[in-house]
Amino acid sequence: MTKKSILITGSSSGIGYASAHGMRDAGWKVFASCRKPEDCARLQSEGFESPLIDYTNKTTIATGVSEVLEATGGTIDALFNNGAFGTPGAVEDLPTDALRAIFEANFFGWHELTRQVIPAMRKQGHGRIVQCSSVLGFVTMPWRGAYNATKFALEGLTHTLRIEMRNTPIDVILIEPGPITSKIRANSIPHFEKWIDWENSPRVEQYREKLRKRLYSDSGPDAFELPPEAVVKKLRRALEARKPRPVYMVTTPTFLMAACRRVLTTRGLDRILSIG
Repeated sequence: MTKKSILITGSSSGIGYASAHGMRDAGWKVFASCRKPEDCARLQSEGFESPLIDYTNKTTIATGVSEVLEATGGTIDALFNNGAFGTPGAVEDLPTDALRAIFEANFFGWHELTRQVIPAMRKQGHGRIVQCSSVLGFVTMPWRGAYNATKFALEGLTHTLRIEMRNTPIDVILIEPGPITSKIRANSIPHFEKWIDWENSPRVEQYREKLRKRLYSDSGPDAFELPPEAVVKKLRRALEARKPRPVYMVTTPTFLMAACRRVLTTRGLDRILSIG
C-alpha cells in the first residue's frame, strides 16, 4: 500500500523536526523541508527527503513543490505549514520594513506554498492543509506585535480558505499551540538586533530590564510549556481523523486564553495580557 505523503516546512528544529519524525514513525512519507542547505543535508542524513524551501524565496517554493510531486508521481496528501520567526520589540519601535520582512516569511510564503499544492490536491480528489498558528493568533501579548500580526493574518486567511473549500475534497485546519519548547526565542535575536534601536527608544529601561533579559537569559521553560511532541499528537489527529476539526488547541494557556476571550471584556482581557 502506498504511503501517504506530507510536506512539512521549518523542519530543522522544534515543531517541524518533531513532526517530521513523528509522522514518519506513523507510516507517512515525509518531505521535511528546510530553508538552509546545511539543514536539508542534515535531514537527508537522517533518511528524509528534504527539499529546500525558503518562504521568502518564491523560486525555492516552486522547486520544492516540484521535487515533492516528482517523487510521488504528482500527488501530495498533506501540507503542514510551520516555519516562522519572531521580531521582538514594541510596535512603536518596529520599522515598517521589519513588518514587511516577517510577513514575507510568516504569511506571504505560506500563502504561496498553499496555492501551489492545491491544484495537485484537487486533481487527486483529496488533501489536508494544516497551518501551525499560535495562541497569539487570537490574543495579543506585548513586545510580540510583529509575530502577533502575522498569526492574526494567518488565522483570517485560513478561516476564509476553509469556508471556500467546503465543497471541495480539501480540508483546511488550524493548530494553535501555546508555549512549546523550541528555538524561536534564540532565533528571534538576530531580527531584534537588526531592526530594533532599543537604546534610543523611549522604552529603553523596559528593554533593558525586561525584554533583553528574556531574550538573552536562559531562564528555563515557560509556565505550562510542553515539548513539540504535543503538537505532533494534534497534527496526527488533524491528518488521520475521518472528519478533522477546524481548530486544534495545544497547551493549557491556549485553552485558558480562548475561555478568557469568550467571557471577559476587552479591557479585562487587556489587563491579563499586559502582564506578559
